[in-house]
This record gives sequence, structure tokens and C-alpha cells, in this order.
Amino acid sequence: MADWDVPYRQSVYEVLALLRGDWTVAVLATLALGELEFTKLRNEVNETEERSGWTAHSKPLTARTLTDTLRRLEQDGLVERRAEGSAFSNVWYKLSPDGRALLRALRPLATWAQQRRDQTRADSRGHR
Repeated sequence: MADWDVPYRQSVYEVLALLRGDWTVAVLATLALGELEFTKLRNEVNETEERSGWTAHSKPLTARTLTDTLRRLEQDGLVERRAEGSAFSNVWYKLSPDGRALLRALRPLATWAQQRRDQTRADSRGHR
């Protein structure tokens, strides 16, 4: 089947499957800053969540959950992993070209969501 024969709906499902998981978007967005070591990545995600008032998540990202998320993102080709030396050395992660392209593609969706949220707030204030 040629790429242009794939139904629109199937393409949307494929993108949503890539974004599955509670922390996927947070990890991808944090890696947009550049390559980060595992612990620094976890800290950056949690610090951003804390600054936002924990609106997207109710508790901090754990090392185990980050490991699982990064493994999946690496398998999906969205993140690249770099390790130095022995099994217990530092490991760094960065967005792959596909990961960067996905974030660029999500920007209009995020803008739409923000506009919708702002309009919903304005509508709720106007009905009081």
C-alpha cells in the first residue's frame, strides 16, 4: 500500500500511539532543550512540572518510569541514547530527527489547545 493510501484516521492513530504514556510529551519537550544526562533529564522534567503547579501530573517522574518511557521512545525512533564506558557510566539522551519533527508537528495542536483553553476560560467568566 502506498503512503498516500493510508487513511487519515489511521495516521492519527499512529501518532497517538507514539505519544502514549503519561510522561511522553514531558520527556520529549524537555529533550527539545538538547542532549541531557538521565538524572538531569528527570530533574528537568520534575522541575518544570513543579513550576507549573503539577497540573499535568500529580507526582514526580520516577527513575523507573523515565527508563520505561525512554526505552519506548528509543524503540519508536524518537530518542537517541548515548552511553560512555562501563555499564554503570552516565547515559545521555537526545531527540532524533524524527523526534524533533514530531515536536514541530505538535506545535499547531498545542496552539489550538491553548486557544481553546483561553476561550473556555473567557466563556466561563462571561457566564457568571
